[in-house]
Amino acid sequence: MERPSVDDYFSDWKQREALVQEMIPVIGRLFSQRDIGVFIYGRPIHNRSVTFIMKSHRYVRQVEQNEMSEFETHPVLMALAKLDLRHAQIDLGKLTVKYMEQLEAKGKNALDVDAFVRQELAYLDGNKTPPIEKCQDVVLYGFGRIGRLMARLLVERTSTGDVMRLKAIVVRPGLDGDLDKRAGLFRNDSVHGAFQGTLRVDHDSNCLIANGNPIKVIYANSPEEIDYTQYGIHDALIVDNTGKWRDEQGLLLHLKAKGAAKVILTAPGKGNLKNIVYGINDDEITPEDKIITAASCTTNAIAPALKVIQDKYGIVHGHVETVHAYTNDQNLIDNYHKGTRRGRSAALNMVLTETGAAKAVVKVVPELNGKLTGNAVRVPIPNVSMAILMLTLAKETTREELNEFLRQIALHSDLQMQISYTNDPDAVSSDFVGSREAAIVDSNATIVDGKNCVLYLWYDNEFGYCCQVARCVYRMAGVRYQVYPR
Repeated sequence: MERPSVDDYFSDWKQREALVQEMIPVIGRLFSQRDIGVFIYGRPIHNRSVTFIMKSHRYVRQVEQNEMSEFETHPVLMALAKLDLRHAQIDLGKLTVKYMEQLEAKGKNALDVDAFVRQELAYLDGNKTPPIEKCQDVVLYGFGRIGRLMARLLVERTSTGDVMRLKAIVVRPGLDGDLDKRAGLFRNDSVHGAFQGTLRVDHDSNCLIANGNPIKVIYANSPEEIDYTQYGIHDALIVDNTGKWRDEQGLLLHLKAKGAAKVILTAPGKGNLKNIVYGINDDEITPEDKIITAASCTTNAIAPALKVIQDKYGIVHGHVETVHAYTNDQNLIDNYHKGTRRGRSAALNMVLTETGAAKAVVKVVPELNGKLTGNAVRVPIPNVSMAILMLTLAKETTREELNEFLRQIALHSDLQMQISYTNDPDAVSSDFVGSREAAIVDSNATIVDGKNCVLYLWYDNEFGYCCQVARCVYRMAGVRYQVYPR
């Protein structure tokens, strides 16, 4: 595609904008009626704005270094929509790029767009196998920072409602007006903005209605006192967002509740519990598992990058320093705190503290045992953190080679939703609020000197982490979508 002249930029934009406006209802029908998720290089584009979809195209052009635009994806989407597709996740960006490559390679002998898409998706065409035998009920135990973002993600993914439904949240008994306050915190978020959907409160049934999904608000002081079946909830997967119980004995309290079947903890577990980082060791989850943990936000951020570098170059030893946003555990102003230094004002200080992520990574990537140390500095921002990996490798490399390796991983591997990549020379922390990957490699900051390297990874320690937890929820529930590319 020829680049527009300076005078034609606005005309070009309006044409591409019009194409996206035509694409949005098609993407919406595929999602809500056929349970087809449409993505652009791993980024979901259902229930998204025109600008978001156009920026996703722009991201591919910048990082993949090609000319894919809305002019190319529009006809591919329309061809895709003609097929008899159900229950699948299709990367429209990668399908389009493959079509463009076919056109360039075969010239006049290339297939037209309908024939190409039909050939590429033949294994999905007419296949109506559901991703799960029956709809999975999910309960969020706790409705704080993580709980509310998990609710947004689960509601967003509801599609036809046949795969997974958020049925309830559990909170401690509150005062008058509690339900409206919970709704207000869910609807508006100072960091992540407004809930992109509709929300109303049904006081008679004690429910929040999010995008038409009734979510029962259950008040309880402890897990075992709840009977979920009286709310029409059965074989529920409980997501514990409180962090109050982190060992097997404590988390087993959830399974004493009638109607509960499995538990995921959104924090590092203690003892012999399986600590899972999706994309790295989620294959360890078995149908027999009743309790797993989704590790910590930092472990999820660093484990994928450390794993691929270990596999490619070998890691002799290293240090992980996290520059972490403050959390609710810290004090807003100086006050008593049982932890060292954490009593000092989070909004006014850099607070040196510890992180267990370097040790926790070993549970996920055991070949790093004894090779890593770690520490953390809490800084006065509410969200988005950075992990600095200072590594000594077994093999020499260069900055260009290491960056290109990580760029390829981010674009063309099974870890594209765990490792992302930016070449923005002016990137700062707020740019990554709402990022869905576990971490983003800041390629301009990479330092390499022979066998020594320093990598800088940005990560949304709230939303990015919740996306990893949600992936674990689907995996533990046994949800298996057909995907393109395979």
